[in-house]
Amino acid sequence: MAQYVERVCVDPADIRRLESLVADLQGNGHVSIVQKDGSVCEGVVSVRPTMQVMRDQSGREGINAELRLERPREPAWSRRIWLDQIERVEHLDSILGSES
Repeated sequence: MAQYVERVCVDPADIRRLESLVADLQGNGHVSIVQKDGSVCEGVVSVRPTMQVMRDQSGREGINAELRLERPREPAWSRRIWLDQIERVEHLDSILGSES
């Protein structure tokens, strides 16, 4: 059953971009996320995002995924970011290739 979300991606190029972001967001990686609105959020990827089939508010079916960031030194802090809203990922550590 599809989940209803604000935005979905249907264009093949947009879906490939989401796939690339998923591959780039390793679990436990320390990253800085630059969003399309210019805001920046830094944290640790709690688990690699998973692309899912969803529907937008008008019922259009497409793909999106959600990234969850945490900060180990701030246990009460977490942030969720839709992958389609990410402009750029900057890696702040060398976790790539060693997901645990």
